[in-house]
Amino acid sequence: MRGRAAGRAMLGGVHGESSPVPGLAMLRSYRRAWLPRDLVAGLVLTALLVPQGMAYAELAGLPAITGLYTSILCLLAYAVFGPSRILVLGPDSSLGPMIAATVLPLVAADGDPQRAVVLASALALMTGAIMMVAGLGGLGFVADLISKPTMIGYMNGLALTIFVGQLPKLCGFSVDAEGFGGEVAGFVQGVLAGEVVPAALAVGLGGLILIGVLRRVLPRIPGVLVVVVLSMLAAALFGLDERGVVLVGTLPQGFPPPTLPLIGLSDVLPLLAGAAGIALVSVTDTISTASSFAAREGRTIDGNREMVGIGVANLAAGFFQGFPVSTSGSRTAVAVQVGARTQVTGLVGAAAITLILLVAPGLLRTLPQPTLAAVVIAASASLADVRGTARLFRVRRTEFALSVAAFLGVVLLGVLPGIAVAVALSIGNVFRRAWWPYQTVLGRVPGLPGFHDVRSYPEAELLPGCVLVRFDAPLFFANARTFREQLERRSRSDPAPRWIVVAAEPITDVDTTAADMLHDLDVALNGRGVHLVFAEMKDPVRRKIDRYELTGTIDPAHFFPTLDAAVDAFRRETGARWTAPRPG
Repeated sequence: MRGRAAGRAMLGGVHGESSPVPGLAMLRSYRRAWLPRDLVAGLVLTALLVPQGMAYAELAGLPAITGLYTSILCLLAYAVFGPSRILVLGPDSSLGPMIAATVLPLVAADGDPQRAVVLASALALMTGAIMMVAGLGGLGFVADLISKPTMIGYMNGLALTIFVGQLPKLCGFSVDAEGFGGEVAGFVQGVLAGEVVPAALAVGLGGLILIGVLRRVLPRIPGVLVVVVLSMLAAALFGLDERGVVLVGTLPQGFPPPTLPLIGLSDVLPLLAGAAGIALVSVTDTISTASSFAAREGRTIDGNREMVGIGVANLAAGFFQGFPVSTSGSRTAVAVQVGARTQVTGLVGAAAITLILLVAPGLLRTLPQPTLAAVVIAASASLADVRGTARLFRVRRTEFALSVAAFLGVVLLGVLPGIAVAVALSIGNVFRRAWWPYQTVLGRVPGLPGFHDVRSYPEAELLPGCVLVRFDAPLFFANARTFREQLERRSRSDPAPRWIVVAAEPITDVDTTAADMLHDLDVALNGRGVHLVFAEMKDPVRRKIDRYELTGTIDPAHFFPTLDAAVDAFRRETGARWTAPRPG
């Protein structure tokens, strides 16, 4: 039992979940037996974090070194304040284009890299502040603002834009263009103009293929690390820099001092808009990743605490020339595979990267830039979900259309407008379902208890003079007219019913607009000799009906606790019997 309890403490953070500083609680309960695995996992992560951090920094339009600064600080901060013991944070391929879309338009015309770093650091601080405020305010539910279909479409669009944006770098040249169409045109023009560097293309394409093959054939081997090492050896052996291949070069030595990024007032609103979008994507990705790993161990997560942990990680990165970060599902999976036990893994990774900067800044000087492009493109491929898109097409065409619309929003409008489109589509879909909810007639199926949808059971018996209807949504201003039109249409059927019984259990609310509609509807139905009757109405909704004084119009005796009670009352009053549906 002690072993099982220790395992649960390790994986779920039992001792630290109630602590404001989970990392310290984790260290107090740390077992010496976990250290070897955490050390190995931390060193393996370092081998991945260094090239990926540099690649994702350049994807964000920033100097490669900032990716290492960011990795160090976010690992340290999340190890202390993050509630999960296995999640790995760092620069992320999904955030890179969003950072670039926010920062680059604000950079001076000469493309000053130092100003870009200052803006990106300010963006990280804003992102962290938004996430911390939201987490402390219990707003973890904001992750639900993007539905899975729209998130799939958004990520598919992001994957395509990243792929197209990295193609010139993979081929050894650059393109100065804005937007998806401009980048495609610039790449095609560069190829036709003969700007492709054969050696660069060979290194980049070869690395991309090797990453893909290793990922499929030998998934336990870190393909990124293999490709980085091989490309550096190739650069040294074949003098790739003399063949036109751009190399990373020696990194700046040392560690940046804490810095408060100073920005102008004109930069605040654009950065805030970008920070809000980045925070939404980051928390959605983090909560989904954390949930999936926690589910493997039969645990749940606290979305608010995750937001606080990621918020602190972003703040730490922002104060040390870093940029916004998120959770990496792939790096977390690697850490778990190699035996990571706690966030000591992240501490080891941060220490190892720091050591590289202080002692061996020239370690990666021969790393070809096309290799970094290959790393980014490989990561973008993991963002795309072709199977998920195909499944939406098979099972639900409306959600497939939402996914396609989100995809087109990213590709045609850009990354930041794309996230706005994704959120708007998700909210719009919720509103659409409430606006035009499912509605049907109920009948009795011989041998089957209760009352059932006549669409699902065409053989269901009906009760002459009594129509049982169900409206699967709360009644509010947007669908009040739809509800009224349905019932009025039923009242004009031939022969006309005497009762229209509403199975009201799915109706979870009635607003004032709907209340006025019910008053007018009851008056109109009574004028035609039809009674409006409710069954199974929830107590909170019934209290609202009384508060709206609707029982002055609708007969209080026409509210029944169950459908059976309503049907029995109608049959006692009329003597009606159940009849089979008429053919056709």
